[in-house]
Amino acid sequence: MSASWAVRVLRAAVFAVMCVTLSAAAHRLAVGTTPPAWADGCGFLAVLAVACPLGGRERSLTGIGVAMLTVQTALHFAFDTARPRMPGMAGMHGVHHAVTAYGAVAHLLAALLASWWLRRGEAAFWSLLRRARALAPGLAAWWRGRTGPVAPALGASALPPCPTPVQSLLLRHAVSRRGPPVPA
Repeated sequence: MSASWAVRVLRAAVFAVMCVTLSAAAHRLAVGTTPPAWADGCGFLAVLAVACPLGGRERSLTGIGVAMLTVQTALHFAFDTARPRMPGMAGMHGVHHAVTAYGAVAHLLAALLASWWLRRGEAAFWSLLRRARALAPGLAAWWRGRTGPVAPALGASALPPCPTPVQSLLLRHAVSRRGPPVPA
């Protein structure tokens, strides 16, 4: 099942917000300064532009994790270059590399946790879409049945019609226990 562009934009926006928020928070913890607001906005738009075309189908945990780690790495470098440089920071260059190793581990753990969380939301979202698609024809059939019975056509057999896949899905837990067993 493929998603419409409205659904793609919504899913990409959620992914972009997660990525930029996570990266900005990790950058704040690792470096001590938050990225400028314009860098957050540019990062959001860049992630949104890349994620929109890719949001047409359900993604696995591995796919989400790889995308999250790739985006986290790109945002880390983008936020690092957008950070305002202060005079006398040349001596702090070695300290930044030590903090970057800590930041890389923080990015990795946060990205793994966010990927798991996004995958759970992804599974729930696509499950709802599949159920809505399966129930819509069933609801239409139910509504048609409320207007009254349809007269059988001439020459129609007395056997009830075979259940449709939607009816089978909706009635898969129903059990009829009247009468003798039906031969297979």
